Amino acid sequence: ILTIELPDDLDALLKNEAQAKGVSAAGNARNILEQALTQQKGQTLKPKKSAYGLFSQYGPGPSAEEIDENRRDMFRDFGEIAQ
Repeated sequence: ILTIELPDDLDALLKNEAQAKGVSAAGNARNILEQALTQQKGQTLKPKKSAYGLFSQYGPGPSAEEIDENRRDMFRDFGEIAQ
C-alpha cells in the first residue's frame, strides 16, 4: 500500500473526477498513474478483453432447473454413512 499526501485542492479535484466517472478515488488515482507511467515508457494501455461470450462455442448453458436437478442428484446420498 502506498500513501500519497495531496493538497486539498488536488484531493478535491481527484474525488470529483472519480465521482463523475463512477469509480472510487483510489481507483481513479491508480488509473491516472498507470496511464502516466505507461505513456512515459512510450507504451499505450491495451484494453482488457471481455470474457463475455467466451464459451459461446459450446452452446447455451444449463437452465436453473437442470442445475437444481444435478445438484439434487449429486448430493442425494451426502451425509449418509456407507455400510
